[in-house]
Amino acid sequence: MLASAACSVLSVLVFGAPLPILFLMAIVWGFTIVADSAQFSALVAEYAPRTHVGTALTLQTSAGFLLTMVSMRLVPPIVQLAGWRWAFVFLAPGPLLGAVAMHRLIRNNVIGSTV
Repeated sequence: MLASAACSVLSVLVFGAPLPILFLMAIVWGFTIVADSAQFSALVAEYAPRTHVGTALTLQTSAGFLLTMVSMRLVPPIVQLAGWRWAFVFLAPGPLLGAVAMHRLIRNNVIGSTV
């Protein structure tokens, strides 16, 4: 999640860069976003009560799609206010908050420290 947040912040720096740099950034960012989703699903499957795993995974997946939809709907107004250079920086708080939440779960021994 920290890598995903870093990519959204670094998007300001690669704005207008040559296409190979933009493609590399898009690939790295895409991989980090996909990895976030898989980790959340694995945590839900492991820590939800066995009788509620399916429901918990459905809720988690739905929430993920909803957050994605809301985030993408906010891009055009941000582009109008600040321009394309700053359009994706506003996405950084999401993964940062997720990383903080995971750190708190580890610190409070809710989940194992190997996450």
